Amino acid sequence: MPQTLSILIPLYNEEEFVGELLSRVAAVPLPGGLEREIVIVNDCSRDGSVAAVEAFIASRPDLVVRLIHHEKNSGKGAAIRTAIAAATGEFSIIQDADLEYDPAEYPRMLMPLLDGRADVVYGSRFLAAGERRILYYWHSLANHALTTLCNVASDLNLTDMETCYKAFRSSLAKSIPIQNDRFGIEPELTIKFARRKARIFEVPISYNGRTYDEGKKIGLKDAFEALFVIGKATMTSKLYTDEGHQVLDAMGEAPKFNRWIADTIAPFVGKRILEIGAGAGNMTRQICPKRKRYVATDLDTEHLVQLHAMFRHRPAVEVAKLDATKAEDFIPFEGQVDTVVCLNVLEHIEDDKNTLKRIRTLLEPGGRLILLVPNGPDAYGSIDKAIGHFRRYTQPGLRALLLDSGFEFEQMLEFNRISKPAWVFAGKVVKATSVSPTSMRIFDRMVWLSRKVDRSLPWEPTSIIAIARRPA
Repeated sequence: MPQTLSILIPLYNEEEFVGELLSRVAAVPLPGGLEREIVIVNDCSRDGSVAAVEAFIASRPDLVVRLIHHEKNSGKGAAIRTAIAAATGEFSIIQDADLEYDPAEYPRMLMPLLDGRADVVYGSRFLAAGERRILYYWHSLANHALTTLCNVASDLNLTDMETCYKAFRSSLAKSIPIQNDRFGIEPELTIKFARRKARIFEVPISYNGRTYDEGKKIGLKDAFEALFVIGKATMTSKLYTDEGHQVLDAMGEAPKFNRWIADTIAPFVGKRILEIGAGAGNMTRQICPKRKRYVATDLDTEHLVQLHAMFRHRPAVEVAKLDATKAEDFIPFEGQVDTVVCLNVLEHIEDDKNTLKRIRTLLEPGGRLILLVPNGPDAYGSIDKAIGHFRRYTQPGLRALLLDSGFEFEQMLEFNRISKPAWVFAGKVVKATSVSPTSMRIFDRMVWLSRKVDRSLPWEPTSIIAIARRPA
């Protein structure tokens, strides 16, 4: 089936230009057989903008055009947030409702996305190609200054952060919480794309800017707001709309802790492995070297894209979609691996028994399951609930579950006592709903000590690791 480009247009008082703009958007040929949908968000225009859009819609019944109305004027950022939520295409591009940016640039903007090299593409008005109208020096200087500050904050080397033309994979943008309602959305998106480790490309575009007399809306107030947004976006931990993904991102800040897990399970890992719930690849990168085959699976689109990009240079690593709750997803891999690694996944699945039965089918006879789950129902708190844990396990209960699912039980490992008091305090006293990257970085710095003292601590571990086999 052909893919779709969602063209996202925030609209506020552009009756003079929006009709012509929509005609150009409809006329531009799209590369790669892309179909198009146009999503227009009217941010309470007070002129004839809506009438112009409605006239265009009536004249082009062949096009998919959706007009969404805000109940109150909220700003460009709010309009783009609404448009992203409404987009149904695999890719999206932001298009202002005036004629400063030319839709004829779409093919150039979209090619890095279509060929899989990029997650995000910026159209730069300052790269050496095309043409641009020469306008305000001070406006240009402010743009360069803000771009430089944003680059410092995000560790990028963009030439034009404030450009309207940003094209991206829609699923990526949908997974990012956008908080700024005005022009501050430009640095917010940029920094959050960077912190999400998106592959960002920049291509030159032409630009026909307009003067303030001609209707330009951005001003000095917005430049100061952008400074505030740069600082806020640099410090925030809100990089995902999903709390579970937020925790995975925090885990990415703890490579020493991930190494501790990898070292603990290393004696049980074979040469042909399937990992269930690979997520952002935190454990995959630790375990996959020197394996004959490593299948990293997940059910989340963003994680799958990230895994493909991260391991494309490793010929032994495959990336595949696998939903552990769907029996049909297991069929292509039945009996093909000697090890299944399933870390912090089973507690997210309501029917854990049938899931374990399906996991058993992946293993060759005598193959091992390495299963890490949270320990101690008494420690279940607000964080568990927020990130989708159905339960925490006990050692006898987990052993019985594995035996009842057709496995032969080998041994149980107790892991990570050191964090149990902090987890209970955060989840049952403070009622936290996530784990911050900062706290994970601090914890990670002390892993060298945790590994030495963990076994001697007198309380129950945070996690337990079960080692089981498929009967030969």
